[in-house]
Amino acid sequence: MDVQPRKAWKGMAMEGRVADWYAKNTGKDLRRFEAAAHSVTARVATGARVLEVAPGPGYLALELARRGYRVTGLDVSRSFMRIARENAARAGLNVDFREGDAAHLPLPDAAFDHAVCLAAFKNFSDPLGALDELHRVLVPGGTASILDLRRDVLAEAIAEEVKRMRLSRWNAAVTRFTFRFMLVPRAYPRDALESLAARSRFGRGELVNDGIGFELRLTKAA
Repeated sequence: MDVQPRKAWKGMAMEGRVADWYAKNTGKDLRRFEAAAHSVTARVATGARVLEVAPGPGYLALELARRGYRVTGLDVSRSFMRIARENAARAGLNVDFREGDAAHLPLPDAAFDHAVCLAAFKNFSDPLGALDELHRVLVPGGTASILDLRRDVLAEAIAEEVKRMRLSRWNAAVTRFTFRFMLVPRAYPRDALESLAARSRFGRGELVNDGIGFELRLTKAA
């Protein structure tokens, strides 16, 4: 009997018009991508090999490439990889965008100095497998950052964040609805994140709150 493979993500697939809508709206406010890039530069020397898992339209990967990193971006969405490659071509930047599943990275061992995942970890159907795969593809002493939405974020903080996105009234309403009914319920509470880090090959992680989100900092033993 054939066994259906486990879906790599929770929720709807980010393909076609859904991916185009997401790329258009997130591209209007690049602050969070610049902030994430700053977090990487604070931990990793320029010129390092960086893997971004689930880069979506590629805005963070492109910002890291502008800052002198050698970047690979890997996403399960074919539409996102098409959009990301188009964005890279328009920007004249060299980023290696590939299709693949975070829990089964089609990448060699010890290939990267740092790995980053922004706003996608809560959507992975196998988060522990994804952490173990990040550990595998990092060099000894390599680091990783998981940045995502906090489960305990207040509705007022989300409303203020959406306001800063400078969206149209309709898109702002859709974005608030998405946060409230799709994203926050999927977000991890602090103890669950700490448990995942402890159970992973990393063995532990440092969890830091950052606005409406968090950064889980991981290091592979040297």
